[in-house]
Amino acid sequence: MTAPLHRPPRHPHAWIAYLLLSQLAMACVWWRWGWHWGLPAMLLSHAPLWWGTFKPDSRLFSPVLRRLPTRAKQVWLTIDDGPSADTSAILDLLDAHHARATFFVVGERVAKQAELVREIARRGHTLGNHSQTHPQAWFWALGPRQMRRQIAQNQATLEAITGTAPRWFRAVVGMANPFVSAPLREHRLARVAWSARGFDALAADPSSVVARIEPGLAPGAIVLLHEGAKHGRNVETLALLLRRLDALGYTTVLPEALETTTDVPNPELVIPAKAGIP
Repeated sequence: MTAPLHRPPRHPHAWIAYLLLSQLAMACVWWRWGWHWGLPAMLLSHAPLWWGTFKPDSRLFSPVLRRLPTRAKQVWLTIDDGPSADTSAILDLLDAHHARATFFVVGERVAKQAELVREIARRGHTLGNHSQTHPQAWFWALGPRQMRRQIAQNQATLEAITGTAPRWFRAVVGMANPFVSAPLREHRLARVAWSARGFDALAADPSSVVARIEPGLAPGAIVLLHEGAKHGRNVETLALLLRRLDALGYTTVLPEALETTTDVPNPELVIPAKAGIP
């Protein structure tokens, strides 16, 4: 039986047991053999926690969706960091290619552009939670109170504007520490990673970005994209990617279409891309 796609954390505090046991074992090593063995043991005991925080698709602290379960040539387009000055043009591009995407948006930007967010939903796309203020330099280091506030405020903002609470969450820069799991469980959010990316938040050349994405394209790939980058070329990048998807015979799919069946998606949520549209 296929595991459900939407999987909020079930045991958000399970990591505490590991932490306590590992530190007890480290203290025993230190007491028995001194710092020569105790210090390496302490460093080794913390390694899984650092790995779980900094690896974007790590499942150490919570389930993470890394790929959609389909054998058809379908990909999930995910667009982070909006809404922005690019959003309207992105919506028009997606319409032109009969494509659908999930926009992982930032709460404080949502509050300033509520009508644009409603337009995203009106055109058949979905919205995901991408924190309230997008603290990219220190999201990974937030404590439990700040983490809960970042997730809960965005969730409340989006539900107030669209009438629907998001179901999906993407960590800022993909890095999620142990304190992410409890608010995800509280708000019934499932965490999403990616399997194809081109670093378009930093790279300004659309051709090189799409060239980096293409090796990751496969049935069920989750494609990470961004909008509103300082270089101003995210729209061009999406246009080139959509043309490339058309040429390769890929369609776009939203995960809701695959939650009841693995390979026979809901036609209302799977939109074939038109080949040859510039």
